[in-house]
Amino acid sequence: MAVKEIHPSFQHRQYLFRRKVLKLFGGAFHVYDESGNLVLYSKQKPFKLKEDFRVYSDEHQTEELLTIKTPQILDIGATYNVYDTTTGEAVGAIRRKGLKSIVKDEWIFLSSAGREIGKLTESSIAGAILSRFFNLIPQTYIIVSADGIKVAEIRQHFNPFVLKYSMTIEDANPPIDRRLLISAGILLAGIEGRQQ
Repeated sequence: MAVKEIHPSFQHRQYLFRRKVLKLFGGAFHVYDESGNLVLYSKQKPFKLKEDFRVYSDEHQTEELLTIKTPQILDIGATYNVYDTTTGEAVGAIRRKGLKSIVKDEWIFLSSAGREIGKLTESSIAGAILSRFFNLIPQTYIIVSADGIKVAEIRQHFNPFVLKYSMTIEDANPPIDRRLLISAGILLAGIEGRQQ
């Protein structure tokens, strides 16, 4: 299977997601590659009942690459649709398993046709439960394809002032679209980070 021609920002193996902490309204997220270069910048639109994230190629927002938004209003089991704004393509969606996520966080990856293609879960039930009560315990998430192959791992780094997640993509040509994987990292920083 050939690698899709997507923006170079989505073609790295490692990413660091950093949530800006002193932003008064909405959310701002910086995404760095393995060399520490800023490759993506995301903004969460403020004062929206329906979540709406925009992903840009840089902090100046010169080129919008993705939109991540949900049609639901403040729903813990919401589905987040991901669109490539450079091509108009519906990339797919990421759905949070609402009630399951209260104990152990779980998200489902869907193809653009609505077929389940993978899953993101916290790696440890004990760690998940403890992290709900003690924010000092960093979480680890595993992303697997529908056939159970590990696609990526996301690790939270302990820092009481800045929310950071690092993502390592296992394969150069993963079975889940890289744009969906990056969107999952942004959603974790945006949705999970806000709940801590």
